[in-house]
Amino acid sequence: MSEFKPDFKSAHVRSSPNYGERKDGRKPDMLILHYTGMSTAQAALDWLCTEESQVSSHYFVDEAGLVTQILPESVRGWHAGQSCWKGETDINSASIGIEIANPGHEAGSPPFEDAQIKSVVALCRDIIDRNGIAAERVLAHSDIAPMRKQDPGERFPWGLLNGEGIGHWVEPLPVGGGRFFQEGDAGQPVEALQTMLALYGYALQVDGIYNAETAAAVRAFQRHFRPARVDGIADASTIGTLHQLLSSLPTVA
Repeated sequence: MSEFKPDFKSAHVRSSPNYGERKDGRKPDMLILHYTGMSTAQAALDWLCTEESQVSSHYFVDEAGLVTQILPESVRGWHAGQSCWKGETDINSASIGIEIANPGHEAGSPPFEDAQIKSVVALCRDIIDRNGIAAERVLAHSDIAPMRKQDPGERFPWGLLNGEGIGHWVEPLPVGGGRFFQEGDAGQPVEALQTMLALYGYALQVDGIYNAETAAAVRAFQRHFRPARVDGIADASTIGTLHQLLSSLPTVA
């Protein structure tokens, strides 16, 4: 791709060859946040801009807060991979992707830098305002691909972003005792949990069996919305937080 004018005015531009057309002219109505999971920001940016990688995103934010736009928002980036949300499987056509430089879980989940998060906030607000993206459509990569992905991880400050008008959030219920469900359980209460997760958007079969797919969806939910403990066990805090999120949605499709 030749050079293009950035959609986010403060961004530098470095183009990637890895893109396509949005299916049926789809307009983006989702914003997906990732971490790079690579040892350095420069290596990650180079990889996103190399044809060999076959991956890309629309934006890249380094640790110092420098924003680079890799693709214009009008095109389909290759950041979501095999993923699903609310039954939609072509997330790349429906979304704008932001890669945030951070080595991730394999490096011990280091915290994101303050300057970096400040730039992510400014970038997200600009994208949301220009594209009319609903709060509940601002998601983690792990939300849309819970069996494959963990990013941007439980160290990402979703609550802080919500305080800046970005994303859907309720204050998570404190971790404590009470009844819980875990992998291997089955029955109507598990089916009810699966139904709630599916209503919110997670892709899983509602069959009353707490299998690996259900545990992965619970872990993804915890990473985003109840990060104090990420274990795939649906305790009272997890279920209560999920219920409050559903109750606070403007509509539940």
